[in-house]
Amino acid sequence: MAELWSKIRAVLPPNEEKFPLQFSDKVESSVVEMLRRCREQLYSDTTGTSRMLNAQIIVDYSWEKLNTGTWRQVDKEWRRVYSYGCLFKAAALCREDPSADEVLQAVRTCDMGLLMGAAIMDDMLQVIVRILQAEVRKSAKEDEEKSEHPEVKRIKIELPRVPVIKGELAVPRIRCPSLESFNTNYLLPLKPVILEGIIDHWPALNQHPWSIEYLRSVAGCRTVPVEVGSRYTDEEWSQTLLTVNEFIDRYIVNKDGSKGVGYLAQHQLFDQIPELKDDICLPDYCCLGKGEEDDITVNAWFGPGGTVSPLHQDPQQNFLAQVVGSKYIRLYSPEDTDKLYPHQSQLLHNTSQVEVENPDTGRFPEFSAASYLECVLQPGEVLFIPVKHWHYVRSLELSFSVSFWWS
Repeated sequence: MAELWSKIRAVLPPNEEKFPLQFSDKVESSVVEMLRRCREQLYSDTTGTSRMLNAQIIVDYSWEKLNTGTWRQVDKEWRRVYSYGCLFKAAALCREDPSADEVLQAVRTCDMGLLMGAAIMDDMLQVIVRILQAEVRKSAKEDEEKSEHPEVKRIKIELPRVPVIKGELAVPRIRCPSLESFNTNYLLPLKPVILEGIIDHWPALNQHPWSIEYLRSVAGCRTVPVEVGSRYTDEEWSQTLLTVNEFIDRYIVNKDGSKGVGYLAQHQLFDQIPELKDDICLPDYCCLGKGEEDDITVNAWFGPGGTVSPLHQDPQQNFLAQVVGSKYIRLYSPEDTDKLYPHQSQLLHNTSQVEVENPDTGRFPEFSAASYLECVLQPGEVLFIPVKHWHYVRSLELSFSVSFWWS
């Protein structure tokens, strides 16, 4: 660990004068002064206690600003302040021959800045967390080599409840259609289809097959948002922050019904952990959209069997790519919206009140009259879900999917 600070110091600006700290008048002068003090201490021999104390003041104060009102009301300047606070705190943790626990705390601090803050200094937090993560991997490898009998945790395998797909209800399939063919036959008429063979080249399916072990190796120590609950419409549904290792241990390996169902579902994962982003590619068919490539939202969906996404619709086109495990999916046309009984509240107006596989026909009598298509999506397959099409998803087993939302 002794060399860690020299690696971090090497990626920081060479001196205090070249370390940028510029904010609008929305940030109080007292806060800017504290940031300048932290910057000065970064380049001086101040005691570690003083560096940590001042950095924590910045983190705590800006955190309060981030949690006042709704997220869209938070000014970006305060998100930048929070990121600077996280940078100073991570540096303070790693300054003087840090322990393994302090390095992990620094990783979590950087992740909080990446999740809740705004990019600063050419994404400096991402640069630093890569250095820290390499140190964590190195230490883990050394510990493993010292251990004569490394512990192997086995995943409890459950046989999935796989529905029988009737021919007339099956989502059509096509292998590697041309752009013109896909555009004419599916995109313009907004028809669902399963595309086969279009992601076979992904490293996630070849060079770096995604697995529990692989996720631990590239992201185990990283802190990510986790949804707790089998579906987001449940009253007990909530969100929390866990490391990927904690999530796997709690909800995948040592699956305990008393803890509920945990699901890693977020759009920042691939920006936060570039190693995973390098394992996937945008489907070529996204070029048929009207938006720019930067406007495409890439989402990660990772969790155990039994996790359900209630029947809902999205405002964009969707390619759902299955990488690990399988999912049962049912699709309804927006023409049948009235038969699907959307929630009346503005918050859930895009979500149906009906439990698709166990409908209450007394409360929702028209639901059974709505026509649908269904499929079991397997690894290597991509489902095109047209804009506004209602879709219900149930993971049949341990599953990792990637979705691309585009216009």
